[in-house]
Amino acid sequence: MRRGRGAPQVAQAPNSAPPPTLRVLCGAERLGAGFRRDAVRHHTREEGRNPPTRWSGRGMAPKFPDSVEELRAAGNERFRNGQYAEASALYGRALRVLQAQGSSNPEEESVLYSNRAACHLKDGNCRDCIKDCTSALVLIPFSIKPLLRRASAYEALEKYPMAYVDYKTVLQIDDSVTSALEGINRMTRALMDSLGPEWRLKLPSIPLVPVSAQKRWNSLPSENHKEMAKSKSKETTTTKNRVPSAGDVERARVLKEEGNELVKKGSHKKAIEKYSESLLYSNLESATYSNRALCYLVLKQYKEAVKDCTEALKLDGKNVKAFYRRAQAHKALKGCRSQHGRSQGLMSRDVHSRLLDLHDAGDTSLTHHGQACPQNTYPGK
Repeated sequence: MRRGRGAPQVAQAPNSAPPPTLRVLCGAERLGAGFRRDAVRHHTREEGRNPPTRWSGRGMAPKFPDSVEELRAAGNERFRNGQYAEASALYGRALRVLQAQGSSNPEEESVLYSNRAACHLKDGNCRDCIKDCTSALVLIPFSIKPLLRRASAYEALEKYPMAYVDYKTVLQIDDSVTSALEGINRMTRALMDSLGPEWRLKLPSIPLVPVSAQKRWNSLPSENHKEMAKSKSKETTTTKNRVPSAGDVERARVLKEEGNELVKKGSHKKAIEKYSESLLYSNLESATYSNRALCYLVLKQYKEAVKDCTEALKLDGKNVKAFYRRAQAHKALKGCRSQHGRSQGLMSRDVHSRLLDLHDAGDTSLTHHGQACPQNTYPGK
């Protein structure tokens, strides 16, 4: 062994085995390379596709996507896989990149805030969810998804009046959104239980949605409506099959009577709200549907009147007022003379045959000298 400066050198025979230290080092390199390959393979298998992050450098350190679009796509992929914390971080990075660019793109920024809010909501971080949803709505007011997510967060925090306002705002934009309809149902019950019969007077003001916001939602591509439409049939089936409790039936009756009083005062819009609220508690009362149909007729919302009369007749095939009001709505919708005759025929078939049946049964409450009351302006019991 030669001595000199630096580490000692070990003389080796050409065919001799490497010393233990070198064997350990070589084995570690092989192990490290194998570990890196396994890590990449596992990551790829977990995502189901090529990993969204790129690997660079001798140390194989992860390099995240650079563009806003790539970051958002990577965040969406993580969200679908249930990796909400990672998705939130990617959306946050995308927001920082977008803001650093200095370009004004409120639509993209609003979507990123809304997506990150969804991650917060999934993780139970309701306060940050509300904060991000509010930021999204400042950029693009009256956007449905941030409104729904914020309403869910408010509901989880038991801030029921705020949740009610957001659900109600959504229904002004699109009255067929299932989650908003369900939310209004839950909030109505919770508010009536906690605040009493005058709970409406204690609500924050509900913003009036401009027509432009409704048109913007309707003009969006159909895929934006998929999430709302997907569960619509399920909600309809659930609502129709739900058996109301005795307390629900009593509350529905009280609300219907309040609606009847409003009709007598000429407040048909407010009466519609009462009847709609009554139907949330119990949708098994035929008269409630036909009474709301009367309000729609007065307000010239004839299609809604037809729908309510049809629902009323499904529950009670002898509801003469429903027959009569549906005939009136059909007549208003037809418009031309030829259809007028058809509508009159419909009215004759529907109404007068039922009147005769009821007259034979001794019920003349809806007749006047053998004919249907022409005005029919008062609600049923």
